[in-house]
Order: sequence, then C-alpha cells, then structure tokens
Amino acid sequence: MYIVFSLRNLLVLSLALNVSLIWRVLYEKEDSEAINGPSLDNKREAFRTDSMASEAQATQRTHLYIPSSSSSSSTVDSNGRDRVINLDHGDPTMYERYWQQTGDKSTILIPGWQSMSYFSDAGSLCWFLEPEFAREIIRLHKIVGNAVTEDRHIVVGTGSTQLYQAVLYALSPPDAAEPLSVVSAAPYYSSYPSITDCLKSGLYKWAGDAQSFNKEGPYIELVTSPNNPDGHVRQSVVNKSGGILVHDLAYYWPQYSPIAAAADHDIMLFTVSKSTGHAGMRIGWALVKDEEVAKKMVKYVELNTIGVSKDSQLRAAKVLQVATDLLQAKKGSLFDFAANVMEERWKLLRAAVRQSGLFTLPEFSPGLCRFLNSSFAPRPAFAWLKCEEPIEDCEAFLRSNKILTRGGKHFGVGPQYVRISMLDRDEIYDVFVQRLSTIHLRQSMQAVGDVIQVGITALNLVGDTGGEKISMDDCQETKVVEMELTIVSGSHLHDRK
Repeated sequence: MYIVFSLRNLLVLSLALNVSLIWRVLYEKEDSEAINGPSLDNKREAFRTDSMASEAQATQRTHLYIPSSSSSSSTVDSNGRDRVINLDHGDPTMYERYWQQTGDKSTILIPGWQSMSYFSDAGSLCWFLEPEFAREIIRLHKIVGNAVTEDRHIVVGTGSTQLYQAVLYALSPPDAAEPLSVVSAAPYYSSYPSITDCLKSGLYKWAGDAQSFNKEGPYIELVTSPNNPDGHVRQSVVNKSGGILVHDLAYYWPQYSPIAAAADHDIMLFTVSKSTGHAGMRIGWALVKDEEVAKKMVKYVELNTIGVSKDSQLRAAKVLQVATDLLQAKKGSLFDFAANVMEERWKLLRAAVRQSGLFTLPEFSPGLCRFLNSSFAPRPAFAWLKCEEPIEDCEAFLRSNKILTRGGKHFGVGPQYVRISMLDRDEIYDVFVQRLSTIHLRQSMQAVGDVIQVGITALNLVGDTGGEKISMDDCQETKVVEMELTIVSGSHLHDRK
C-alpha cells in the first residue's frame, strides 16, 4: 500500500500549519495578558504611586485576597481562562478588606437574653426601631451631609426592598377604582417591575418608563439618584400633577457621587448594603416627612414580618458608629477607602475599554463634593457598558467570554447594554478588567478565520476537483491528521479520521 500526496494535499498541509502557528501566537498572547495582565498591572501600580502619601492604614492599596466558598462571583478552574466571572449582582464584597483592617472595633456581643421582645420602643411611631440604630443614622447623615433628618420619621426595614414595598402600600388608596400606576425613567432599577407586581396587588401596578407615561390620574414616580444602573443624577421626569415622588438614595454617598447638598425629599430610602457594604445584614431605613405615610409603612412591616431583626439593627448601629467615629477622628475613613478603590477601578475599567475598542461607557462631569471638599466625577457602583456594532446582544457576547452581567432588557432598554457590578473583591475585579481588555484579540482570531476561509475557497477552486472539498476543520491544529489522503490500493478511498 502506498500513500501519495498530491499538490492539493501539500497546499492543505501548508495552510493548516500556518493557521496553527497564527492561532497559537494569538492564543498565547491572549492567555498571557488575561492571566498576568502586564499592561493593567502597570496602570494599577502607576495609580497607586500617584495616590495620597498620607493615606491611612485602613485605606492602603495592598491587595488582600480572601478566598470564600460562599461567594458566587466566580467559578475558578486551575486555568485562569476557565474562570467564570459573575458580576450580575451588586454584592459589595470589596468592603471586606476595610472592615478586616478595622479589627475588632465593629465587633459586638449579644447575650442570649437580650433582644427577646418584639418591641424596641413601644411608645414610638416605629415601635420595632432600635433607638441606638436611630441615633447612629442621624449622626452619620449629619456628618456626611447627604440627607436632611430634621422633622423626619425613621422607618427601619429588612433592606430597602421591604421599605419600597411598604411605601407602595402606604401611598396607595385602599378604595381606588383601579391600581395606582408606578413608574420610573428607563434605564430603571431592574427589580422595580418584579417587586411591584410580584403579589399582583389590586392597590398598585408597574406602568413602565416614566418618560413615556401619559396616563391621567395619580401615580408614583420612583427617582433613583444616583441611578442604578447608569450612575447619573436623576430628577423627576413626569410633567403632570397628581404624582407622588419616592427617592431611592442608596448610592448617594461620597464614595460614589459628589455630595452637592443634603437631599430634602418627602420620602428617602437608604440601605447599609451600599453605604458600608453590609448587604448580609438586610437593613435599610426610610426618612419620611409625613407622619401618616410613616405610620402606614410601619403597619406594612408589622403585617409582613412583625418588625425587623433586633440583632441586625444592633450590629448595624455598631458599624455606623465605628464608621462615624473613625471619620471624625480622621483615622482611616470608610469613605476615603471606598472612594480610592472606586477611583482606581474606574480608571482601570476605562483603560480596558479603550484597549478592547469594542465597548463604550458613560461620561460624567465633575462636581464639587461638600463632604470631601474636592471636585470629582461620579464613580458609580455599577458600570453601564454598551457593546458597539456589530455586537447586538451584549449580555450574550460577554457570557461567551465567561463574564456574567445583567442585560439592558431588564432595565427597560435594548440588549446592547449591560450592567456590571464594580463592588466585587479585588481579585475578581482584576481578572474581569484584564479579560475585558483582551477581548479584541478574540475578535482578531475570528478575523484570521475569515481570511483562512477565503484561502480555502481559493484552494477548492484551483485544487484537485476529484476529491472532497476542504473545510475549516482541515486547517485546525488538532485536525491536521484529518487531511484528505489518497490511498492507492487498487481504488481511491477518502479516510476521515
């Protein structure tokens, strides 16, 4: 038996070997940059070199990598390329490093006999609100200057989600002919529609984008400022009477946005998850001007959960106390730490986006922050990333690169947008920006594939027409052995292994 290579076979072999070489060069370059990230490491080092020399120990830029089996932000393989980065939800684990550096200052001991009663202060409007927690809320707001607390009622809830539901209950007339419309300007917080309609209440219903709302009658407009997901400062957009405004100010803290003035609205919602990073406490609070509205909100929480965990409130009170004490003592402020982390992360992200060339980010104008006494552009807790053409579905495209995000359709806009959390641990965020910066290499590999296909077409036109057509599989490194062989054994056979 003899094996005879035709000219066509040799051309295929040459093309396959060259393709393998090109693919290997691109792949190894991508692999090196994705894992080691030399260019981004240099940018990070340059940023840290330029940072304030007087930064306190609590705001050091040294990484502390914290392995955690409870985190769902990444699935790690022995190979860095196989790590799935999950930035879909805003889990604020970047704050772990700060609170570890404060040591035992925020540690509390709750005896087994403490906090056994339903009641915290039976004589107050919000009878399940721990007085110690209420005091620390007022103290922190006054020092930061981000909200008016005078002549306000404080209502505590199990996170701001429960408070949002309590607000809808409190503002909806019980005897209305039809449900009250609830709107927010797109892109709006992705959970607003589902939370509003989850109980299919006859009191209220989700009515969509506030910018296109034109229905007559009363309504509730949700104003999230800074906005989740795009980070912009928001105002009411519905230009008609009969509306009630609810301001979600979860991100109106100086690590995310300049504090231009103390917010002074009828209903303002806050949460510890984005202010101090303690999402697991499930504690939020509302500052409410109208006493009757506050009473109805308290009634909803009573009906829903018969109050709010005292243990969580006491721990939250201690965390706010420590944050405020260190701020006043100028010894490693939480807000200085978080502001520096967010500033660094946004610089790295913008550098990665420029390097990739496939995406765009919102631009923000600098503003004066009265708290930090400096002017800076907002550095939101989420990045509102847009994929440029020809990419149509940004969420699916990033998923194909093992980056999980939340697509624009969840926020009332098109699929070319995604929301990306900026609040994960350092090690997760580093892998994310390194990978994002190298996605253009993957695109280059696809372009090489297109060129190869053209070459294959030419070979099929000029080659031996008596055999099978060459395919892309013939040119892949692992498929070289599958090339067409002409075997002389009394007849011609095509062996495809």
